Amino acid sequence: MGMAYGFVEITGVVAATDALDLMCKTADVELATWERKLGGRLVTLVIQGDVSAVTQAVEAVKQQAIKKPAATGILASPHEEIVRLVRKSASRFM
Repeated sequence: MGMAYGFVEITGVVAATDALDLMCKTADVELATWERKLGGRLVTLVIQGDVSAVTQAVEAVKQQAIKKPAATGILASPHEEIVRLVRKSASRFM
C-alpha cells in the first residue's frame, strides 16, 4: 500500500501525548510533525505510514483516547505539495 498521512487535532498536550502513544502502539506509524496552537491548548499530530496502518491508528484514537479529538483526517497518497508542507513543518523541530 502507499504512504499516507493521518491528522489528529486534540485539546491539550497531555491528551496529544496519550493519542500519539496509542497510535504508535496500535499500528506501524510514526510521528511526522506536530503543531501547538493557542498556547498548547490545541495540538495537531501528523503521523505517517501506509494507508491501512494510518487508518487503524486514527480510528484507535477516535475510539480510545482520553479526550475526543476535535478533528481527524487521513490523506492517502498525499500530493507532493502536502508532503513538502509537512516536511517544512517538521524541519522547524530539527
